[in-house]
Amino acid sequence: MAKKAKKQQSGGTPATVALTAAGVSYTVHSYDHDPSHPSYGEEAAAAMGVSPERVFKTLVADVDGALTVAVVPVAGQLDLKALASAAGGKRATMADPALAERTTGYVRGGISPLGQRRKLPTVLDASASAHPTICVSAGRRGLEVKLSPSALADLTDAVVAPIGRA
Repeated sequence: MAKKAKKQQSGGTPATVALTAAGVSYTVHSYDHDPSHPSYGEEAAAAMGVSPERVFKTLVADVDGALTVAVVPVAGQLDLKALASAAGGKRATMADPALAERTTGYVRGGISPLGQRRKLPTVLDASASAHPTICVSAGRRGLEVKLSPSALADLTDAVVAPIGRA
């Protein structure tokens, strides 16, 4: 049994390993990432032929001194005030990118809400529940996973709240 787990880990990212270990149904989508593209999320949506409302970006913010993950559609922006409220705080700012990378174990543009080095409080935008499946980063640029919003919320213990804006 230990060999099988080791083999899975060597063949995937921490996000896909976490999904497999949890027995969650998901699909992996890979595409050729263009480092000069101005938006990782919009690039992913276009490459996969998926509406930007169904592709969600993972952002790390500082809510009253605690790092918090926000998962919002790439078609919009994060409302920091709404995030702070949903996370039970008063003030939110974007986290330092280097700190976000060190804490999650992922690089910017490839941060996944799943399989993070240190599990952070997570807030998923309420718009996710309007879709049967959504796409989030699988842990590296050019790699996405498609799964149900409820599975994502369950695995990350996410609060679901309206934290995105157009």
